[in-house]
Amino acid sequence: MRYFAVIAALLSASFAAVAATTDMPKRKSGLWEITVSSKGAKDSHTMQQCIDEKTDDLAKNNMAGAEKQSCSKNEFRREGTKLITESVCKMEGTTTTTKGVFTGQFDSSYKADIRSTYDPPLHGMKESASTMEAKWLGACKPGQKAGDISMPGMPNININDMMKNMPKRP
Repeated sequence: MRYFAVIAALLSASFAAVAATTDMPKRKSGLWEITVSSKGAKDSHTMQQCIDEKTDDLAKNNMAGAEKQSCSKNEFRREGTKLITESVCKMEGTTTTTKGVFTGQFDSSYKADIRSTYDPPLHGMKESASTMEAKWLGACKPGQKAGDISMPGMPNININDMMKNMPKRP
């Protein structure tokens, strides 16, 4: 369960951090299928998330407060059709340096290649590399509300509720 929640939060936070740029297109409201594969992992993980404009805005606002507290660098720029994000943040006593390269239309699909290094290693991990691929499936399923995330074999969570309940940093 904890792993699922971490993946869900990471995905929403990664997209929200990139969405903080003024010229970044917003994701189309509806049901998105997001597949994450990590270097060295046997399997990829696929989840579905029901989003609306408020879902991305809530994640972006929560990220902004956390970044002020823990990040010494948080830069976004366009390079042609790519959106590049680079950050240096303190996390659990480790300095995490991350670079993400986002491509796509954002109203139908997008892809992100995210690479991080950890100094000192985080839980024994010196670096990580993940690819996130997302595609819009259409309207959210009946009974779903914005922020709902489902993943096969795991209980459903709502990322909006998780972020609202996160402790506020001083």
